Amino acid sequence: MPERPSARSEIAGLAGYHSPQVEVEVRLNTNESPVPPPAGYTEALVEAVRSIEFNRYPDRAATDLRAALARRYGVDTAQVFCANGSNEALQTILLTYGGAGRSVAMFEPTYAMHSQIARSTGTRVVVGRRGADFGLSAAMVEALVAAERPDVLFLCLPNNPTGTIDSPEVVPAALEALGEYGGLLVVDEAYGQFAPTSSVELIDESRALVVSRTFSKTWAMAGLRLGYLLGPSWCLAELDKVVLPYHLDAIKQAAGVLALEYGQSMEARVADLIAERERLTFALRELPVTVWPSGANFVLFRPEGRSGREVWEGLLDRSILVRDCSSWAGLEDCLRVTIGTEEEGDRFLAALRQVLAQDLSGELVGEET
Repeated sequence: MPERPSARSEIAGLAGYHSPQVEVEVRLNTNESPVPPPAGYTEALVEAVRSIEFNRYPDRAATDLRAALARRYGVDTAQVFCANGSNEALQTILLTYGGAGRSVAMFEPTYAMHSQIARSTGTRVVVGRRGADFGLSAAMVEALVAAERPDVLFLCLPNNPTGTIDSPEVVPAALEALGEYGGLLVVDEAYGQFAPTSSVELIDESRALVVSRTFSKTWAMAGLRLGYLLGPSWCLAELDKVVLPYHLDAIKQAAGVLALEYGQSMEARVADLIAERERLTFALRELPVTVWPSGANFVLFRPEGRSGREVWEGLLDRSILVRDCSSWAGLEDCLRVTIGTEEEGDRFLAALRQVLAQDLSGELVGEET
């Protein structure tokens, strides 16, 4: 047998990023929207697709989509970059500003794809640790930047999977520290529309700040894979040298432009999910679990005196799927539940109460046998 080619060392040692996909009645593990886009949107998209010339390449610059996003955020079209999901946008950042001999810093626990993308692009990963409450302070950021001088710093606001929102001093402190030598700050706001504040308002040609967002969550378009970056034009112009030609297909571009016309409807959905998040959090605090405050469309909790895996399996037995985070560093026995509809929340809470009421033998605590 001939010798097989080997992958780069950075790739050979990686494990793929996967979230369990199993058939259940209530799926609350991947932070998707619990409802599809408005009916009017779907009908409008069907009409738009009919007019696409599929024998022609799409607009390489995604001009209409970028212009629509620029209008929404009050920035220039040159300050918008679109991609196949925000993960591709982040990957393009590291293909451009990372790579061999360069480093990217992040504070864990945080979104696992940040380190995954870094390693796959050959960028050295520098890891800082969040506090016991998963918080992050300006002093923590300044210390790591001063010690490591990373070429890129990732901050996740709200943080995934903890849902926590860092203090308002963190981003300005990071920008000032990175500005001492020319580092780039990337703020991942995949869940930014569920939070009370955003770093988008800080975007300026004079700041090395890029903010990533996605249509997957608040726009109910996870199945289309569409994301974008907002940042200084000089930074985003470099990304066009790296991204593949015609990488954003015509359907995605049309879907994004149309979605932005339904902004009021989407904002109403966000408000509904925030209200449901607060209801679910309040109910969880009445159970024997530790709950962390969330600014996203999910809530992190840890069962008290029980294995997180055991509780996860108990919920799965009742056809409720949440995310098991217990294998991640700093998240031992932690589970993350996506905010769904009120009915889905009720089913989750009922199932969780049943699981927590069982002793380790599977019998209900206090029940006669």
